[in-house]
Amino acid sequence: MKLEGFLNQDSVVDLSFFNFDNAVTAAYFADADLKILKVNPNFRTFFPVLGNVSKAYFPDVLEQLGVPSQQIERFMVDMREQGMVLIPRVDITINGVPRVFSLLSARTRSDAFSYLNGVQGQFIDRTDEWALRQERQALLEEQIRDRETIEAKSRQLEHLAKRLAKYLSPQIYQSIFKGEESGTSGHARKNLTMFFSDIVQFTDLTESMEPERLATVVNSYLSEMSVIALEHGGTIDKFIGDAIVVFFGDPESDGDTEDALKCVDMALNMQKRILELQKHWRKLGANNGIRVRMGISTGFCTVGNFGSELRLDYTVLGSPVNLAARLEGMAEPGNILIDENTFTLISNHVNTKAQETIKPKGFARPVKVFEVQDFKPGQERTRRRRLSRTGERVEINVLDASDIAAAIEELRQIQREFEDEHASRPEQNL
Repeated sequence: MKLEGFLNQDSVVDLSFFNFDNAVTAAYFADADLKILKVNPNFRTFFPVLGNVSKAYFPDVLEQLGVPSQQIERFMVDMREQGMVLIPRVDITINGVPRVFSLLSARTRSDAFSYLNGVQGQFIDRTDEWALRQERQALLEEQIRDRETIEAKSRQLEHLAKRLAKYLSPQIYQSIFKGEESGTSGHARKNLTMFFSDIVQFTDLTESMEPERLATVVNSYLSEMSVIALEHGGTIDKFIGDAIVVFFGDPESDGDTEDALKCVDMALNMQKRILELQKHWRKLGANNGIRVRMGISTGFCTVGNFGSELRLDYTVLGSPVNLAARLEGMAEPGNILIDENTFTLISNHVNTKAQETIKPKGFARPVKVFEVQDFKPGQERTRRRRLSRTGERVEINVLDASDIAAAIEELRQIQREFEDEHASRPEQNL
């Protein structure tokens, strides 16, 4: 019989509806005053401790079974006010073994059969069901814990990935963490434009400054230069003390000419930014400011992973790498020297000045050298307004290079806010 039928007081509930004597539940019948008149065999089997319960007050029976007083009170109130009771869970210990029951009771009425007027009820043993429910709940909680563990591990990996990003060029970082292994595994022969730069008389700078101030100046310089390199699409190979190594053409390339032009444009913008920041660096303790020399060469290089199974370095090998380093070492402070290959690619767009042909150490043939001056009229590259504040001007100086990605994003956000604020004003060369 369905529960709603059992609790339907408008119907006469014949004791036979649940096959009283043979029912698998512990069934009882009581009079209107809740004195037990009859129980079935399973009632005695379930609760042997009760003995003979004939004429016993049913709430007293519940108390004897160890039913909590709150549930007994609920039974009395529901029976008095509603004429029916449903307590989904009643915990009863039988012979030292905890069991779980549901208690159903309802008043019955019959004008034709007065002996049916009273209270009918039954204890349904749901121990196994509750055990399964608890098991399912335990499994659900375990799944939740597993999911939380996975999410925590994912956050840890994400945090680790962000920390690792500062040791890799963003292009290489994205290739690795997006699973684009073809761009970062093995080796490839590619035509690249290489860039080297370093600070002139850096040793003197290190000897004249406090370590903390020196670190602040160097980090500021490297951060500013990194921002410019990434804005121009360069792949930052490494920092070697104060030296910066950048290349164009891998993992992405816009063609040999465009790669070379972007590299030269980057170098010019770096020198411009260095001039803008001299006052700031002097305030930090670099009394003579910072002067930087740069070298650029173009040619075929081998690019890829080099090292051992324990430690790999994604870098570039080849004579153009060495030549760029040699040109940088020969350049005057504030100058940019390029080789003939680079000159051939950019000469239609950039003004240059021929230098003496040289024979760098380690090179069998003389090398034609050119000094970069500026882009020819009408050939200027589209340049982002650089934000700076010196006095009344906006100045953004990144002093911590530990998180390049975050620094770049911060600069871009400030730029957007600044440009939105001044969108209606005439353009200025900042």
